[in-house]
Amino acid sequence: MVMKLSEYAKKLGVSYHTAWRLWKQGLLDAYQLPTGTVIVREQERHAEKNQEEVACIYARVSSSENKDNLHRQSERLVNYATARGYKIYKVVEEIGSGLNDNRKKLTAVLTDKNFTVLVVEHKDRLTRFGANYIQVLLSQTGRRLEVVNAAKNDRDDLMADFASVITSFCSRLYGLRRAKRKTEKIMQQLQSEGEDECS
Repeated sequence: MVMKLSEYAKKLGVSYHTAWRLWKQGLLDAYQLPTGTVIVREQERHAEKNQEEVACIYARVSSSENKDNLHRQSERLVNYATARGYKIYKVVEEIGSGLNDNRKKLTAVLTDKNFTVLVVEHKDRLTRFGANYIQVLLSQTGRRLEVVNAAKNDRDDLMADFASVITSFCSRLYGLRRAKRKTEKIMQQLQSEGEDECS
């Protein structure tokens, strides 16, 4: 069955812009006519397979300052999953460091067996380290991890996680009182050196 991209977008309940972006990313089986019209080939077998997929959306940012980005991130993931034909089971938004291995919402997601695919925007939105272990855990329970954008390193987020690591080590070395001052001093030094390199 073939249809115009605009019809396909309406059928999925996403904007034309979202459908266009999915086509440009190679996520849709589609082609463009010389007139510019994009035609989507919707295969019945493929559609049936995806209807069985039940998605849990997981979005994370490091700090509450990025709360707006958190909502946009989860909205992008919902649009992506909908365009793929997945049934949305749950959308989980969490604020916390990617280095924190004790995030309550992520732990709840990993122990919940009511979905077949965990959808995240970037691997580092799930965790900074150990994403492959999570993939193995999910596969052992008949689930899988789907990363929408395979590679991206957000500098601000990396710096926030780096500050968390430094704070942790400083508090062990210098005690909790001095840890904050030491961390701030180290971060200022790193930022000024980074600015010097960029100049």
